[in-house]
Formats: sequence, structure tokens, C-alpha cells
Amino acid sequence: MEIVDLASRPDLADAALNLGDVGGEFIYRGSSGKMITLERFRQHWARYFLIAIEDDVPIARALSVPLAYPAEDRPELPDHGWDEAIQWAAQDKMDGRAPNALCALEVVINPDHRGRGLSAPMLKALKARAAETGLQKLIVSVRPIGKEQEPEVPMPDYANRRRDDGLLADRWLRTHERLGAKILKICPFAVTISGSLADWRDWTGVKLADGDNIFPGGIAPIIASVERDYGVYVEPNVWMEHPM
Repeated sequence: MEIVDLASRPDLADAALNLGDVGGEFIYRGSSGKMITLERFRQHWARYFLIAIEDDVPIARALSVPLAYPAEDRPELPDHGWDEAIQWAAQDKMDGRAPNALCALEVVINPDHRGRGLSAPMLKALKARAAETGLQKLIVSVRPIGKEQEPEVPMPDYANRRRDDGLLADRWLRTHERLGAKILKICPFAVTISGSLADWRDWTGVKLADGDNIFPGGIAPIIASVERDYGVYVEPNVWMEHPM
């Protein structure tokens, strides 16, 4: 396996994006998700779009954005997690502000290659890229994989569960922990997405009813109102920091 980036292999972009999504397509329907387009990565963050290949075929991708944190006006990681990290990166790019940290946005593995332990090398490659480009830390708004099975459990209760061996119970949180990452805080509003009932049916295939709606790929319910014709999804994540 070899890990390259979009800057050196722009020809692999479409194949890398076709590997799938984190949780589902709906994740990218929020205002922040719409900001991280392929064209913007090509123009601004091509070195932080990593692609694992075998026989010149993409089998995994890792997307990240550089940003300024900590900074005078950013002493703490945001409660709005993934959403606000993307906004910080865009603001810094527009303002010409020098970044000092790298924020991982997603790691996606080809379904045919899952179970091979590819997530860890992709995270290590992000850490290496951060170091190579003069950044001082790698932060991640982690979306715990197993939370899809327990969408109604509060994130603090879920994220802090540990196995008998002392490691974190969720396997994606545990992957980060095994690489030395530490939990910093829960970000309760990491991803916020709103839309009409028709929008949500298009994005998820689910017909929403009044109140809380559990749906495939979600780690929290969609709160819907049929009378007002909207559904709002607020996803909590877990901020973790990797040592450099």
C-alpha cells in the first residue's frame, strides 16, 4: 500500500471520493459539509487530501484541513466540532491567517478492504503530513462508529465507556486512543443539518414523523415537525488530540 495526496495525484480524486461516505450522504448536506468540495480541496488543501492506493487503485482516503488553533480568539475547541472546524479553516484561508494545527475531517475505507486495519496507517499519515507542513498538532472531531447502534444514548455516557482491558469501548475511538490520542471534550453540536421532510426523504430514504426519528447512518435522532415541514439533525462528536 502507498499513500499519496491530491496534489501529486489529482487523477485519483473521483475514484477516491467514490469510496463512500461517513455515515451517509446526508452528512454533507449541512452548510459546512457543502464547503468541503473537491474543487476547494484542489485549490486550497490538496496536500491534506490523502489517498491510499494498491496497484494504483484507491482503497482509502483521509481528508483534513489546516487551521489556527489555539489562537487568541480560539482558546478552546468549539462545541460545534466538525462544522466549526471547517468554518475556521475557510476563514483562515480567506484572511491569510497561518495555521498551526491540522483537523482530520474523515477517514473512509473501501468496504472491500475493511477489517485490514487501514484506519491506523491513514491517521499516522495525517500526523506525518501535519509535521511535514510545520503544524503542531492533529485534532479530530471523532464520530464514534458504534454510536449508530445506540443513537438515543447521550454521547458522554457512550464515549466514556471502557472495556475490561481499560481501552475505550467504541472501536473508532479506540483506534485513536491506541495511537496515543486523548479525549479532550464532547462537542454536542458537531454537525447540524436541517431540511424539509422531502429533503430528508431524498437524503436518507426515511419518511419522518413528528418527534424523534431514528434512521440508518445517524448517531442521533432527527427531530421533525410535520406541521412545520422540517427536520433537524444535531450530531454530537468527541474532540480528540493526537500527540505529535
